[in-house]
Amino acid sequence: MAIIITDECINCGACEPECPNNAIYEAGADWAISDGTGVTGLYTLEGGVETTADEQHKPISDEVYYIVPDKCTECQGFHEEPQCAAVCPVDCCVPDPDREETEEELLARKERLHL
Repeated sequence: MAIIITDECINCGACEPECPNNAIYEAGADWAISDGTGVTGLYTLEGGVETTADEQHKPISDEVYYIVPDKCTECQGFHEEPQCAAVCPVDCCVPDPDREETEEELLARKERLHL
């Protein structure tokens, strides 16, 4: 499952530089699949929506840092545990119960993001 940042976030930013997929964004910031990844050209997002790698998408949150689920791999293939959760001083980086994914799915996403 992807990790989410709850509204208990204090916007400290400790999580953002720890993400190997550049999946974490500051509140209100636009995001793109290509940010910090090796993706170019067309990319299919969750739900089958096609986008270009550089297309800017609207922020998921305007109030707290947020994680783009299409870029989150729970640090599979990089670290033993999600690094955002490991460094969060208020424990607001938690598994998203609405997005249960297997280790294989997360590793496949990692491969798609880091060509």
